[in-house]
Amino acid sequence: MPEGHSVHRIARQFGLHFVGRRVSASSPQGRFAAGAARLDGHEMVDAKAVGKQMFLEFDHHLWLRVHLGMYGAWDFAGDITADATIASAGGRMGQTNQHGTVVGAHEDSLSSIGAPRRARLRMAEQEKLGASVESFPPEPVGAVRVRLLTDVTCADLRGPTACDVLTPDEVLAVIAKLGPDPLVDKGKKAEDRFTATVVKKPTPIGLLLMDQSVVSGIGNVYRAEMLFRARLNPHTPGRNVPEEVVRGLWRDWVKLLRIGVKTGQMLTMDGLRGARYEAALASRDDRHWVYHRTGKPCRVCGTPIVMEEFGGRKLYWCPVDQA
Repeated sequence: MPEGHSVHRIARQFGLHFVGRRVSASSPQGRFAAGAARLDGHEMVDAKAVGKQMFLEFDHHLWLRVHLGMYGAWDFAGDITADATIASAGGRMGQTNQHGTVVGAHEDSLSSIGAPRRARLRMAEQEKLGASVESFPPEPVGAVRVRLLTDVTCADLRGPTACDVLTPDEVLAVIAKLGPDPLVDKGKKAEDRFTATVVKKPTPIGLLLMDQSVVSGIGNVYRAEMLFRARLNPHTPGRNVPEEVVRGLWRDWVKLLRIGVKTGQMLTMDGLRGARYEAALASRDDRHWVYHRTGKPCRVCGTPIVMEEFGGRKLYWCPVDQA
């Protein structure tokens, strides 16, 4: 499932290529025909992400809300910019399972990109730059729930968990149920809100970090990595975690989320420079402390990393450093 940094990057792509333009909306698959008709022909005026959810606002005060879930993805085509980190990776920029060598610069995402070009770009848990577009708009491929089309760019949505048209009040109601997102809820107030929620809960911290009503955007990878970075046992009840450690978790999430949005990768190991940084961009094996490293030696103490089912997801952790 795409974690928070991926959704923020997708919102940036919409901000760059759709906001300020009149949009044709359709549902090639047919399942969203009524919703698409409500948006068709209107100008997109805003695009934002909160955690794992994205909201696109149109000029008649209706919003398209999308939650990609486990299988959703946006395919962009036409005159689009390719993120520098994607281009340098030869179009293969998987957050969780990319392999190969990356050569090239790694500029800020979507802020230091060259001129648009007619191409394809898939954005979900992984990002992949595809072949050039020969004709525009391209024919829909597969079960496209929603197609958003401008004069030069289109975006096709497939397989989302949620896709609906909301009023402003309905958008506010959805966001009110979400925990703070460091890129939306900035400053000490957000840290205090997260801390106050965690320190009163008997729920294990390894579950609280995945609870989107507690904190927005953290998924399975960031959970495992943040807990290791804090040397925190995943089973510790939130109310038993010292307040300074809880605040440290929030500050670490602020840091890691910014890195993820900038690079397009969940880079969770500190001090990566030169060849090690290039390797980390290219391969998950060089990017994480514990995630997906079952049985491999802990990078700190050498103890084999364990994996267990926890909250319906696979949890990776070190039984010594996180005892």
